[in-house]
Amino acid sequence: MKGTAVPRAVHSPTRLAPGRLALAVLAVLALAITVLVAAPTSLTPSAQAHGWVSDPPSRQDHCASGTVSHDCQGIQYEPQSVEAPKGSMQCSGGSRFTNLDNDSHAWPRTSIGSTHTFTWTITANHRTSTWEYFVDGQLFRTFDDGGAQPPSTVRHTLSGLPSGNHKILARWNVYDTAMAFYACIDVNVGGGGGDPTDPPDPDPGDCSAPAWVSSVAYLGGAEVSYQGSHYRAKWWTQGEIPSQSGQWGVWEDLGPC
Repeated sequence: MKGTAVPRAVHSPTRLAPGRLALAVLAVLALAITVLVAAPTSLTPSAQAHGWVSDPPSRQDHCASGTVSHDCQGIQYEPQSVEAPKGSMQCSGGSRFTNLDNDSHAWPRTSIGSTHTFTWTITANHRTSTWEYFVDGQLFRTFDDGGAQPPSTVRHTLSGLPSGNHKILARWNVYDTAMAFYACIDVNVGGGGGDPTDPPDPDPGDCSAPAWVSSVAYLGGAEVSYQGSHYRAKWWTQGEIPSQSGQWGVWEDLGPC
């Protein structure tokens, strides 16, 4: 006689009570948030810098070009990175590149004329408050951008530079942060150099027209100064950068101040 088969017990999945289910879901969410917060900061892209004076060659530009033999503390690989809080009068701005402050190093000196155009090479176009130029520690010229975003190349013409050997500190003040970028340029004014493309300037003083401000609405005929040049509006405009207007744009270039 064959034995009678005994049916196997069927186990149904354990069901959590509604309260325990909610707690389990919250625990999973908390674990996921913890993992995200604890993720390595290296996964977050760092800010890429920024800008430096390339003509006449600044100290960091000489380092990048290999025209100096002393230690450049790595600035030769990132001449655009001399960034520090606003207000410093040091070539390094107080950043880690302290060798830029050492005047005893054999920094090459560039011969220029009493009027010369200084060129910034920009790798990250930060909105700009002002550009300042100091000659031997004394403020010589300020260019007010009023919060505008600069192009990849920025030029400022300085006129009436005193003759002789000088150290010029250029300071780029960012509009919406507490930081600035610094560059020192060693020059010999009137030493047989100069920029042949620089226009003559009968009045080496500051621009008489008010500085262009991006938030101001200008009517046709309004005159402003921007980066050392004089402009006149052809019609109503607001927020259009004078130097980027072009021949058919709103701003008529009247030449250097």
